[in-house]
Amino acid sequence: MKRDYDSVYQQLAALLEGETDPVVRMAEMAAVLHERFDFWWTGFYRVTPRPEGGTELLLGPFQGPVACIHIPYAKGVCGTAWARHKTIVVPDVEQFPGHIACSAASRSEIVVPIFNEIGAVTAVLDIDSRELAAFSDDDVPGLEKIVSLL
Repeated sequence: MKRDYDSVYQQLAALLEGETDPVVRMAEMAAVLHERFDFWWTGFYRVTPRPEGGTELLLGPFQGPVACIHIPYAKGVCGTAWARHKTIVVPDVEQFPGHIACSAASRSEIVVPIFNEIGAVTAVLDIDSRELAAFSDDDVPGLEKIVSLL
């Protein structure tokens, strides 16, 4: 399925113009993507310090059912995208080694890392579908362009 990411990018660019708060920007982005494409779960995990040291992904703004709150570095699809600094498309989450099942209803997933000005990952966009193979490499450029607005 070909999604119209260009029109969503334009919509979000206009909606977010002048807004500097990153959590507000993530919340609006999650809402627009979720509503526009009717995804099962759409949201963000932010790289945050752990009280005991190190960092982890902590649940940020999202749309959809309840979610995992903490994700360790290099664990699951989100942690792996963070570690690899690369978007990951998973056609069948059951086939992804170490997949973290926040919901048994999730069947496929795409995770897009978000970078700061020096190239460090600061968050990831996580989108899940109830359908197998709901995402492909065709989705990567559009979603990477959209998260560049953050």
